[in-house]
Amino acid sequence: MKQVYSDIIQFRGSHYDFGYMQGEILKDSLTIANRKKQWKIRRPRFSIDEQEVKAAIMPFAPQIWHELLGLQDALEWSMNEVLQEFGGYRLAYMRSGCSIFTRSDYMIRNYDYHPKTYEGRYTFFQPDDQGYAVVGPSQRITGRMDGMNENGLAMGYNFMHRKKPGDGFICNMIGRIVLEACANVDEAIQLLKEIPHRHSFSYIVLDRSGESYVVEATPRSVELRQSNVCTNHFELLQHENRHHLDDSYKRMEAIQRQQANATDAYQSFRMLNDIDKGVFSSQYKNWSGTIHTSAYFPKERKAWFALGGNRKPIIFDFNKWLQGERITTKRILGEIDTDLPFVHMDENVR
Repeated sequence: MKQVYSDIIQFRGSHYDFGYMQGEILKDSLTIANRKKQWKIRRPRFSIDEQEVKAAIMPFAPQIWHELLGLQDALEWSMNEVLQEFGGYRLAYMRSGCSIFTRSDYMIRNYDYHPKTYEGRYTFFQPDDQGYAVVGPSQRITGRMDGMNENGLAMGYNFMHRKKPGDGFICNMIGRIVLEACANVDEAIQLLKEIPHRHSFSYIVLDRSGESYVVEATPRSVELRQSNVCTNHFELLQHENRHHLDDSYKRMEAIQRQQANATDAYQSFRMLNDIDKGVFSSQYKNWSGTIHTSAYFPKERKAWFALGGNRKPIIFDFNKWLQGERITTKRILGEIDTDLPFVHMDENVR
């Protein structure tokens, strides 16, 4: 078992200042050192045009451009370097897993990916310039792989495929924009129909109304359905699916088989987080091992989080944080059954 952690990052203020603060933290970090080594091995397939990215971001989330400027100034990088690392537009994304289960009062989500991609950051951000306050773990620093905003809109996404990518945003940046820009599921659905998608993902959204929706999105089309279970295959855009979906169907069937017994939030959390329930994944070497389990409660504005399996969640009262209370916990601890390195805590992660 490997001891792992996520640092808790809290900030209230402008996006520029948030970016600058994060850049100061990142400057001498293992995350940046390891990412530089990874880029030496895996050269980007194209150059990123600053004006193209700015023109893409500004209609949807101009405040995030200011966050990128803050990162640039703190790190003393060129904007091209910042966009290659944190821009969330036209970047590459490796395959991954993930499972999501919802009821009217909560969303439970397993984030399944490769440890070397995991940055170990759980963020609370309350902007004073533009956008809603958001709680959730970050991906690629500026992105959010799941989360909930101050209105009670919760979001998570599941990978589908990387075939025929388009000129658009990658999943974690889309997740961030949805959470900061949208007050409810209707606004989230509309934004997901309008924003350009780089790859093919399903985005699951739930708000205080208790209705959850799955938005199946590709660079070519976007479809909507109501469902409380989602893994890694499309139900409507089936012609877009990958050929090998046995694991996705297996996890979906495990949830559907057990959901009648998941009568409350904690039992639902156990269904996804317990290693023996058939939903939690240990396939870390295949880029689809469960790293964290998140839960969001739109009506209560509370969030649960656990690193690794068979864990009791740490509980955050986002509502109290929004009112000015500070989270006193500095770091979330966990255990994961892998010997693979994590980008934020191990050296020479390539």
